[in-house]
Parts: sequence; C-alpha cells; structure tokens
Amino acid sequence: MSETQKTAFVTGITGQDGSYLAELLLEKGYKVHGLIRRSSTFGMERISHLCKEESEDTDQVCLHYGDLTDGLCLRRIISEINPDEVYNLGAQSHVRVSFDMPLETCDVSGLGTARLLEAVRDCQEKSGREIRYYQASTSELYGKVVETPQKETTPFYPRSPYGCAKLFSHWLTINYRESYNMHASSGILFNHESPRRGETFVTRKITRAVGRIKVGLQDKLFMGNIDAMRDWGFAGDYVKAMWMMLQKDTPDDYVIATGEMHSVREFLEIAFGRVGLDYNDYVEIDPRFYRPAEVELLLGDPTKAKTQLGWELEVSFQQLVEMMTDTDVEKAERELAESKRVTSVKLKAA
Repeated sequence: MSETQKTAFVTGITGQDGSYLAELLLEKGYKVHGLIRRSSTFGMERISHLCKEESEDTDQVCLHYGDLTDGLCLRRIISEINPDEVYNLGAQSHVRVSFDMPLETCDVSGLGTARLLEAVRDCQEKSGREIRYYQASTSELYGKVVETPQKETTPFYPRSPYGCAKLFSHWLTINYRESYNMHASSGILFNHESPRRGETFVTRKITRAVGRIKVGLQDKLFMGNIDAMRDWGFAGDYVKAMWMMLQKDTPDDYVIATGEMHSVREFLEIAFGRVGLDYNDYVEIDPRFYRPAEVELLLGDPTKAKTQLGWELEVSFQQLVEMMTDTDVEKAERELAESKRVTSVKLKAA
C-alpha cells in the first residue's frame, strides 16, 4: 500500500455505518468518495457535516451519483477514482421489508455486490495496482442458528430474502478472493446501533418512542416479538473493525460482535428506565410486527477479530441504549418546542 494519501470508495455512505466509516477514514487522512442514489429527497442528514461545496478538499467527502443496480456506472466511477480501498456497505438492509420487496433486495444486496466486484476487478487488472475490498456481511446469514455462539465456521441458515441475498454476496466475495487473488474481506457484523440508526429499525423505533412519550407527543409503542435475543454493539466501534480488516496483509472473514446477548425486552427496560418510566405501561404487542420467519437469537463470537485484528469494544450495551435514548429525548424536546411555535404562529395569524 502506498505511503501517500489513500483513497477510499464507500457505497452506502449516507447510512449509519457509512457515515461513521467516512468520519474514521477522514480522521486517518484518506480522500473519501461515496456513492449516493438520486432521489426526490436528499437523505444527507448523517454526512452533511462531512460534505462542502469544495469537494476536492482533502477533509471532505466527494459524492458520486450512482446505484448498485447499474454496473456500467460503477465501472466508470471506480475507474475514475482508482481507489486503494472499496467498502461495500450499500444494501436494502431492512430484514422485515425484504419480505415485502424480495426482488429489489436481491438485486441491490446480492447482484449489486457482483457488479461492484466486477468493477473493482476490471480496474485492478487495467491499473496493475491492488484494490482492497470490504464486503458488509451480516449475522442474518446464521438465521436459524445451528450452534451458539456463532463464529466464522458456523454453518449458515438465512431466514429472510435479505439474509439470502447477503449469503450470495458473502460467498461471491470469497470466490473472487480465491479465483482472482483479490484482497477481499468480509465482516460478519452482528446487530450494531447508534443514534444514527434508521427509525424503522427496532432499536431506534424504541428510543424515538421513549423520547416522544416522555414529552407527551406519543401515547403507546406497538411492538412485535420482544423476547427475540440479539447481540447489540455500537456502530462506531464496528466500522473500526472494517478498516482494520483492509490493513491486514492477508484478506479473511471475521465475526464482529460483542459476545453478549440481550432481548428486545431488556432494551425496552433500559430505554424507558432512562427517563423514569416503566415500559409495561406503554408497550403493546401487535402481531403485524412479527416476521414470517423469525430469527429467535443471535450471539457472535468475536475471538478471531480480537486476536488477529486487535479489535476491541469501547461502548457497552447499557451505554449504547442510554446514548440512543438521550439523543432521541433531545430530538423529541425540539419537536415539542417546534410544535408549540407553529401553534403560536397560527393562533396569532387567526
């Protein structure tokens, strides 16, 4: 790898992981390029502080319009950037939604990886220089688990279209590594959350509701299976593992997890307890939020990542839940203040 400034290309840069990874790479002196989809709404909230008009500045992110469904576009962008590292975080990543949109999920989260790997391989062969590739795999590969805890050698048994698409991507990355001698690694990341998590994901759905209930903007929270068990960590910790994988001389696959398992019920207890409330008074179970095929428990074994990468956790489960809750309480307070301001303006106008 060159001692000069490195260049990284990140798909899914506007997402939770992409924003934390972009921050990390900028801190390490990288020139960061990101892929964004064209849409009627400009979803830049997570990375707006990293992007300015002067995209050539080394401390800012340079964005490129494109999509994982467009292979020609990916080839063009990769060829123009000629990056040192590529991080594929882009996906339709909502497990429940993947049952409603299985074809799009498989196209983006599955075939999108094939298109990107081909673009990287093509650029690498033409330039004659190594491009290191990171694939975002997922604990959903394990699905109906056959052993606990789950490690790199545990057989896969995905239980959703999302998990199946990601399984294709995972094995394709291994295939390209072995077939074309590419430096391609996969991180099998267990659930990782943050205040930047999308509001449709269960953890953020909970903390958003806690904030709104606390200030009087919401009365109830409707949930599905609150006894499901997950291994939850902080996204900011997990993106460090992604970067560490691409600094190793030899590519490989790693489970990234906390090694602790907690239920959705525990998450509710901590989040509501943080604001002095009992979740039993506000939570109602709604069968509509159950998955067609439920994944009951996931627990990762991060031993390999800790011993071979030197990766360590910095944020505990308790700290994570409290961090997310505090952020969403502040957001709810701003919502309440804005609601009162608008009402006041309307009353004056009347």
